[in-house]
Parts: sequence; structure tokens; C-alpha cells
Amino acid sequence: MPGQKLYPRATVKKIVKAHSNCSVSKNADVMIFLDYMLFMQNLVKEASIEAKKGGERGITARSVKKVTADSLAKFKG
Repeated sequence: MPGQKLYPRATVKKIVKAHSNCSVSKNADVMIFLDYMLFMQNLVKEASIEAKKGGERGITARSVKKVTADSLAKFKG
């Protein structure tokens, strides 16, 4: 769908500014969104591996919970 945005940039900037009490540079919201997408991709990949190890057919909440701490540690800045 041409012209459709993935997320509202202004809203992301307002949220980040409110939580950090700092000004947000021009493209910081894009970098935050890309980092979030990489995190989610990693989380799903690791949860899929964990689910296969556990003999499950698909990703379950249990497999996501098991890998969440490790995935968060990888993306901690």
C-alpha cells in the first residue's frame, strides 16, 4: 500500500521525549523503530528454536517467555 506509514513518527517522538526528558534528533524515531523490529525478529527466531526443542508445533507464550530475558540482554544498550 503506497503512502501508508508503518508507525506515526510524531507519536513515537513524543513518547521518547516524555520518557527521556531529552530532545529527540530528526531521525531518532526511525532508528528506534528499526531497533524494535530487529528485537522482535530475534525474539521470534529464538522462540521458534526453543519451541522446536520442546517438541511444540509452533511458537507458544511459554517459549517466548523462556527467551525474552536473553533477547533483552542482547539489545541492552
